[in-house]
Amino acid sequence: MKENPIFTLKARHRILSFKGIIVILSLFNVALFVISLGIGRYSISPSLILNALAIKLFHIGGAVGSTINTVIFDIRLPRVIAALLIGASLSESGAAYQGIFDNPLVSPFTLGLSSGAGFGAGLAILIGGNELVIQLFAFVFAVISVILSIVIGREKNESNSVTLVLAGFIVSSFFTSLISFLKYYADPYTKLPSIVFWLMGSLSNITMKNILINGLIMIVAIIMLYFLRWKLNILSLGDEETRLLGENPKKLKYFIIFLSTLLTSLSVSLSGVIGWVGLVVPHIGRMLIGPNFRKLLPVTILAGSFYLLLIDDVSRVISASEVPIGILTALIGTPIFIYIMWRGKYKW
Repeated sequence: MKENPIFTLKARHRILSFKGIIVILSLFNVALFVISLGIGRYSISPSLILNALAIKLFHIGGAVGSTINTVIFDIRLPRVIAALLIGASLSESGAAYQGIFDNPLVSPFTLGLSSGAGFGAGLAILIGGNELVIQLFAFVFAVISVILSIVIGREKNESNSVTLVLAGFIVSSFFTSLISFLKYYADPYTKLPSIVFWLMGSLSNITMKNILINGLIMIVAIIMLYFLRWKLNILSLGDEETRLLGENPKKLKYFIIFLSTLLTSLSVSLSGVIGWVGLVVPHIGRMLIGPNFRKLLPVTILAGSFYLLLIDDVSRVISASEVPIGILTALIGTPIFIYIMWRGKYKW
C-alpha cells in the first residue's frame, strides 16, 4: 500500500527513526527479559541465567543447581512471558480502540470489559471455583460486557462511536455495582480478600500451563491485529472515505473490536485488572513515532511489553511483600499521562 502523505512528514527521517526505535526496543526487551529472571527474593546473576537458558535450549554450558532451575523455569519464566504478552496485548488493543473511536482518552476497558471480568472472577471466587474456573468466568463475563455495550450502543442498526462509549460507561457501572454486591456478601476472612486482590491485578500466580492455554491465542490475535494496522489508517479518515477505498467500516470496526476484546479479555483472565497500560503506552508510541498505525502498532507492542515487565519487576522489589501490579500501573501511569497531556505531544 502506498504511504499516505498525511503520515509522511520528513519521510526519510521517519523511516530511519522507526527502524532505530524498533531495534532499541527489541534490545531493551531482550535485556530486561534476562534481568527479570534474576530479580526477586532469591537473586540470580545474569551469567547464571544465560548459562541455565543455554543448557535448557541448546544443551551446552556448565551444570546449574536444581534450585536455580526451579526458580527460573517454574516460577519466574511463566511470569516474565505473561508480562510481555499482556503488556503487548493491552497496548496494541488500546491503540486500536483509540483509532476506532478517534478518541485519545479511550482504553481497552472502555466498553465495560474490566468491570465485567471483575464480576465474573468475583462470582467464581464466591462459589469456590478453582483458578481455571476463575479465569473462565472472567473471560466469559468480559466478552458479555462488550457484547452488551455494542447492543445498547446501536442506533437503528448502526453503530456510533459516541453512543458506544456511553453504552460502555453504563455497562461498566452496572457490573461495578454487582461487584460491590459480591463484596458485601463475601466472607470477610476468606472470599473478600481474594476478590479484592484479584481486582488489583497480579502476575504472581501465573503458571506455564496458563501461558500454553492463553498464550497461543493471544499471539495469533496480536499478529492478526498487526496485519490490519494499515486499515486503522483508513478508518481514521472517516466512514465515507473508508467506503470509497473499498472497505466496509462497520464490519472492519467490529472485527478490530473483536480482536482487541479477545486480547484484553484473555489478559484480564490471566492477571486480573491491570489498568492504564492500554491508555498510556499508545501515547508514548505516538511521541516516539507519530500517529501512523503502520508504524505505531509495532512500536506500541514492543513498548507495552517492556513497560509492563519493568513495572512487574518494580512490584517484586519495592517492598518485602509484593505490591499488586495494578496499583503501580495506576501510580506510574497517571503522572505519565498528565505529562503527555501537559506537553501536548500526543498530536492527536
